[in-house]
Amino acid sequence: MPSIHDIRNIGIIAHIDAGKTTLSERMLFYSRKIHRMGEVHDGAATMDYMPEEQERGITITSACTTCQWQDKTINLIDTPGHVDFTIEVERSLRVLDGAVGVFCAVGGVEPQSETVWRQSENFRVPKIAFINKLDRLGANFEAVMEAMNQRLEANAVPVNIPLGQGEDFSGVVDLITEETLRFDNNDQGSTVLRSPLTPDEEALTAPWREHMLEKLAEVDETFLELWLEGSYSRTDILSALRRATLARSLTPVLCGSALRNTGVQPVLDAVCNFLPSPADVPPPLALLPDGKEAPILPLVDAPAVILVFKVLMESGRKLSFVRVYAGRIKEGDSLRNASRQQDDRVGRIFRLHADRKEQLDCAEAGDIAAVVGLRTAHTGETYTTHENELTLEAIDAYAPVLTLALEPRNADEGKLLDEALARYVAEDPTLQSSQDEDSGSRMISGMGELHLDVLLERMRREYGISPRAGHPQVVLRESIRKEAEARANFDRELGKERHQGSVSLTVVPLPRHSGNTVTVGDFLPSDPQEARKILPPVFLNAALEGIRDGLQSGELTGWPVTDVAVTLTGVERSEGLTTAPGCHMAAGQALREALSRAVPVALEPVMRVEITVPENFLGPAISLFNTAGGKVENLEDQIGRKSLRGTAPLRRLFGFSTSLRSATQGRAGLMMTFDRFDLP
Repeated sequence: MPSIHDIRNIGIIAHIDAGKTTLSERMLFYSRKIHRMGEVHDGAATMDYMPEEQERGITITSACTTCQWQDKTINLIDTPGHVDFTIEVERSLRVLDGAVGVFCAVGGVEPQSETVWRQSENFRVPKIAFINKLDRLGANFEAVMEAMNQRLEANAVPVNIPLGQGEDFSGVVDLITEETLRFDNNDQGSTVLRSPLTPDEEALTAPWREHMLEKLAEVDETFLELWLEGSYSRTDILSALRRATLARSLTPVLCGSALRNTGVQPVLDAVCNFLPSPADVPPPLALLPDGKEAPILPLVDAPAVILVFKVLMESGRKLSFVRVYAGRIKEGDSLRNASRQQDDRVGRIFRLHADRKEQLDCAEAGDIAAVVGLRTAHTGETYTTHENELTLEAIDAYAPVLTLALEPRNADEGKLLDEALARYVAEDPTLQSSQDEDSGSRMISGMGELHLDVLLERMRREYGISPRAGHPQVVLRESIRKEAEARANFDRELGKERHQGSVSLTVVPLPRHSGNTVTVGDFLPSDPQEARKILPPVFLNAALEGIRDGLQSGELTGWPVTDVAVTLTGVERSEGLTTAPGCHMAAGQALREALSRAVPVALEPVMRVEITVPENFLGPAISLFNTAGGKVENLEDQIGRKSLRGTAPLRRLFGFSTSLRSATQGRAGLMMTFDRFDLP
């Protein structure tokens, strides 16, 4: 096993079509992990192994692999760029120590580039950047650098610069070693030809190198002293760049063209030289049973602590992708799912290479691996040894915004459909599935049209079924406009037993995005002993549970209720008659009455939209956006194009991308992300 200091857990993050998978493919080829480079446009990329990815030329699911470079072990995750699959990025960033942000030299900082960069900042992930496609017409290295600093606040500092741009692009200049790097096309760029700078190249390089050194001196005091003395070496520059990257005070920027096999090896060098090992990042905090927090140090001889960040179902067996934060796991180990308080036994352990697996004897602190045998595992759950129960922070869930009704063509297809949906929901936390009792239709909710389209394609390919699909419907939420109160008495026989309860409560609207709160009023004595005498906890808890259950389905739409404060103002107890189920039912009934009096309103998904278009198509794009109910919030220049930002209701955006392509001759870029639930 490699030393923990020699491990790099990194991800490739970017906007769709920036070249992430092409870069990953070259990194694997030059590190001799693969012997033939596959191309995305040919549907042959190693990391895009799903048929849906190969057909569409996009990454849908995060793919993991491992390669060796400079005696370092690099665990690499290639993440999707499309917003519908943002959960794949989120859960990958959760377990990574560093990332490579890829930017198109023509498109610059595109909408999803900004989204994934912000996501990585939320997880405090150190990053390097790679400006790709410098051989393309319209490439502008300087403009992308400026956009990174302005829009991402990345403090981007180039460590190599391009030799020419567009058709003139021929290689890169290494600002640290002051050499030109050209890549031999005869062996697909494997041979790096280094040569001293010519006088013209020196004149080009000098301002950029001075800029790099000044930026380093600004953020690193140790290097500042050496710089002022003029006594620094290449090793000092590399050390300062590493310290600054780990501190996230600057972002080293490299450049090249992955498709033309140019500039990839320096990226591998930068991953090893600048990005952290598991021992270089702050240890994650875990919640102990007593409510206190404790850091999880990456020690091999400590009790095992692992986080499940993804789940796949293979031939009826669950394959759990895990990050080992402490200790060591091996086949046969018994681990406790701390999130569910259930025990599982580790089966086989694998190192992943896209859709292929290599069996391992064990996995240690710092490793990313796949494990068979964790039967109760779900995304975001923690496994520990029995004597070391604790939970790591879970992975955030995303609320679906679009629902599709699926109707099986016959009973046999219905069984397969239920099996397929159960599997896909287990694998993808952003999917939700239910069954309409009246019609028998299966309702599947996801993050967008592409998300659900891919799901239907997988059903056809993997299960051979093509259920009838209805028109997509937006997912709604419900809220209220004013305060209201209600009281309900429940007294009924259920299952030959009489249940009784009497509950009163009030509801108050909260500002948007506040969520719900459920609190207990001051109808009970402050002394816990006295309160228990008047109302045993079992009745109080049953009433609170009835309220929380009731908030899952509003009176107006049947969708969950949000942005409401519910206060339980009374639970009456009749000795010998009141029961917990009676209190639960009475609370639900009181809540329904209060919500109906509080003027319920339907909230629908509002999307944040960003459109990038050439200036001559700006007018048609704005007109089309306004027609879709859009509100323009910002308009700015972006590398020869116009960028329009605003919001629009999701129900008005069906078919918008097709209309936009027609109105702009296919030259518009569109990114839609969920923003909030709000009034129409």
